Amino acid sequence: MKSILLVGLGRFGRHIAMKLNENRHQVMAIDNNEERVNAALPYVTNAQIGDSTNEEFLSCLGVRNFDVCIVAIGEDFQSSLETTALLKELGAKFVVSRASRDVHAKFLLRNGADKVVYPEKQLAKWTAIRYSSDHIFDYIELDEEHAIFEVSVPDMWIGKTIGGIDIRRKYSVNIMGVKTNGELNLAITPDTVLSGGETLLVLGTYHDIQKCFHI
Repeated sequence: MKSILLVGLGRFGRHIAMKLNENRHQVMAIDNNEERVNAALPYVTNAQIGDSTNEEFLSCLGVRNFDVCIVAIGEDFQSSLETTALLKELGAKFVVSRASRDVHAKFLLRNGADKVVYPEKQLAKWTAIRYSSDHIFDYIELDEEHAIFEVSVPDMWIGKTIGGIDIRRKYSVNIMGVKTNGELNLAITPDTVLSGGETLLVLGTYHDIQKCFHI
């Protein structure tokens, strides 16, 4: 369990609060809008109405004591930038800030953000990849080059073993697990036989996975 300071309770911030609450983290949330604060109360440990660009207000929160500070402000980039910089100046351990444009990400990283999330861009990429092929069921980006894909089993692999298809040697793609009827099995071996009724979780570069599965 971690202690999280969440700044900004718009739609993005509220969804973060809900997920953090689901995972049983302690969340202090702040926003300058009373209605948004009240809406988030069921999902957070504590909440306050206040201006995150006010140094005195932020310093009273004891930002050094939080494991992570998340700046989820999306509509006002100036406020997001000032909040990010102030949090770092006040001794925040780790600051994650939301960006809506590439130039915003650059400024945030230069002014205190340890990590930048780019929800619109990341979701757009996920949607484009997920729905551009009938063979892809999900994917998780690890960095600019690597990802984990959930893909269907090619017809030519049905009835063969994982060791027999040997895609690690041929394509530098690793099969991490198989999913059957929603149940994930990571305890696979080279002798595991592919029936065609499952999907595969594979790890590799985008280029290698596209080449391997003809995506």
